[in-house]
Amino acid sequence: MADLNGKKIAIISTNGFEDSELTSPKAAVEAAGATTQVISTESGEIEGKNGTKVAVDVTSADASASDYDALILPGGTGNADTIRQDEDAVKLVKELRGADKPVGVICHGGWILTEADAIKGVKMTSYPSLKTDLSNAGAAWVDEEVVVDGGFVSSRTPDDLPAFNKAIVEEFAK
Repeated sequence: MADLNGKKIAIISTNGFEDSELTSPKAAVEAAGATTQVISTESGEIEGKNGTKVAVDVTSADASASDYDALILPGGTGNADTIRQDEDAVKLVKELRGADKPVGVICHGGWILTEADAIKGVKMTSYPSLKTDLSNAGAAWVDEEVVVDGGFVSSRTPDDLPAFNKAIVEEFAK
C-alpha cells in the first residue's frame, strides 16, 4: 500500500453527504498514514443522509489551501448541491486545484468542480446525472468504475468505493 505519512487531506462536505462516500475514503487515506480534516460551511458536526455524524474540523471560511496536500469530495445530492453554493468552499477548491493538489471525487461531488471551473480537459466520471453538467464545464465524461487523469481520481457510486479508495491512496502518494 502507498504511504501517506505526513500528508494532510481536506474533505469538503456538508449535511446530506452520502455516508459511505465520506467515511470510506477518509478511513482509507488514514489507514495509509494521512491526517484528514473535514471542512464544512459551519462548525460542529455534519450528518449524512443515512444518519452518520462526522465532526467538522474547520469551516470553509477558515480553511487555507496551503494546509493541505490533497482533496476528497464526497457525493450525496443534497451535500453536493449545498456545498457548491458556498463561496468559501468554491474558493478553496479553486486554490487547491491552482496549486495542482490531487482531487478524489465521487458521485455528485463533482458539482463543486463545475463552480470552481476546475475540470476543463479532465477525463472523469460521476453519477450519470452529472454527465451534462461536467461535460458543459469542459470535462471529458466517461462511464467507468474509476478514472485517474491529471491528478483527478473520480468514481460513480458507493459500489465503486474499493477501486476509488485504492486509486486515491495511490494518486495522493505521488
